[in-house]
Order: sequence, then structure tokens, then C-alpha cells
Amino acid sequence: MLKYSKVFGLVAFVFLFAMCNQKSKNESGKETILKGAIEITVDETVKPIVDDQVAVFEGTYYDAKITVKPKSEAEVINDLLDQKAKVVVVTRDLTTEEKSRFEKNKINPRVTPFATDAIALISNKSNNDTLIALKAVLDFMQGKTNTGIKGLVFDNPNSSTVRYMKELAKVKEIPATGVFSFKTNDEVIKFVSENDGMIGVVGVNWLSQPSPNMIETIKKINVISVKGLNDNKYYNPSQTDIALKKYPLARDLFIINCQGYSGLGMGFASFIAGDIGQRIVLKSGLMPVRTPGRKLKIRNEIINDKE
Repeated sequence: MLKYSKVFGLVAFVFLFAMCNQKSKNESGKETILKGAIEITVDETVKPIVDDQVAVFEGTYYDAKITVKPKSEAEVINDLLDQKAKVVVVTRDLTTEEKSRFEKNKINPRVTPFATDAIALISNKSNNDTLIALKAVLDFMQGKTNTGIKGLVFDNPNSSTVRYMKELAKVKEIPATGVFSFKTNDEVIKFVSENDGMIGVVGVNWLSQPSPNMIETIKKINVISVKGLNDNKYYNPSQTDIALKKYPLARDLFIINCQGYSGLGMGFASFIAGDIGQRIVLKSGLMPVRTPGRKLKIRNEIINDKE
């Protein structure tokens, strides 16, 4: 009897050890705000700044893995509403209708603004005219022909740039002629660099942070200065003009988290909105929501370090 009791005790010990070991493995693999793996669906027009943020975040928190999946704005929002995507980066806040849909599903999206981006208008380097009135662009979007514009080139019919310009022009559809679209911002830049008279519409982030294979192509285009609808001056999509709210085609960037728990999405959103994330935005050429502070050390006397 004592023999069977020992055997039973040994089996129980092994079972409990296995359970504790399995529990330990489950806990070690559990997603937290700084650990785990998630996929973030991103508006393709702002992918460069998100790539920068992810690179620094993963370099700081080695147990975190974030996969960036670029899509058009329409696809990003649809994935979010259909719960195919839990964390997204977009160039607009949710509409009242979209928020209502989340409320019906008892989901509370966490919306965090983190930067101000801009839509840039570009032309071929051979075009000496680097000024344009926004009214002329909107007139062209409305189908008017006496605008002096040969054609507009967009990245994608479902992109945020198309949606933004359609809203400004107050049109439901873009003209059937004179408007071209591709799949990516890089394709727009390349097309404009090779075709005189065309005006490209791209996210400025693709110009301030070009990929290595696009550096030479960028040199073949001009960034056009834009005059607003109620202004007599022309402004560039620069940090200064964006910060002063002078550039008429500026837009805010948001990260929207619908995970519903304290996961990696929350940690990444906090990182982007925090000091390091805002410094990355500032360095990228965009305008951070909060300008990072600088600490200055004031000395009462000059110290000669060479002595």
C-alpha cells in the first residue's frame, strides 16, 4: 500500500510541475503593453513615419514585435469596422456614424492624435512655375477646364488624399478625364518626375523621408507652394508653415486602438504620443502634437575643456 502511495505521490508531483510549467509558459507569452506581437494597419500615405516609430519602439522593447500593414484609407477603416484590424493609423478621426457602430458592438475605440501631416502637390522639375492656387486645383476637381492644370495624379482611388481633396472640392466623384491614379505614393512621384505638366498629390512624409531607391527620383520634382482659399500668400508643406497653420492642406494623424485590453496597441500609442515618439515626429519633418521640451544647463563661468 505504501508503494502505491509513493507512486501516486510521484505522479501527482509530476502533474503539478507540468501544470505550473505550462502556466509559466502561457504567462511568458501573454501580450502586455510592452511585450507580444501585433499587426497595425496603416494608411499608406503615412507609412514612413509609422515605420520609424516601430523601429525605435522595437529597438527599445526587445520583446515587442509590430508588423506594419499598409492599405488605402477606405480599406483601413473597413478593416477596423469589421474588426479585422484592432490597431490602425489614419489621417482622420472616426465619424459619428462610425463611433455609433462601435458603441452598438460595445467597443470603445481609444483615439490618440500624435502628429500633423500635410498633402503635398508636386510637379516635374522642368516646370518653372512652383506656385498654385488651391482654388484652381478644386476647380479642376469639379470638372472645370480653364484652370491651367493638365492633370492630377493620385496614389489610389480609395486613398485619404483623394477623400480629402473630394471633401474640399465638395464633389462625390473625381472627373473622368485628367485624373490619374496608381497604387502607391512612390509611383505617383516617379510618374510626375517623368511627365511634364502633371501635378502629383502625395503625403509629404514620402518626400521628407524617401526610401533609398527614391532619393534620385525626388530630385527630379518640385514641391509646389499653395495659396489658400482665403489667403494671398503661398505656403510650403514645411514644419514652420504647418505649425503656424498657414499651409492649407494640413491634416492630423491618429492611432486608433480597439483591442479592448491593455495590450501592445496601448503601449505603442503611448509611446508615439510620448516624448520619444514626438521627437521622432519632429525629426521626420512632420509636426508633433506636443513639441518636445529641451533642457538647458546654464553655467556661471566658462570652462576651458582643453586645459
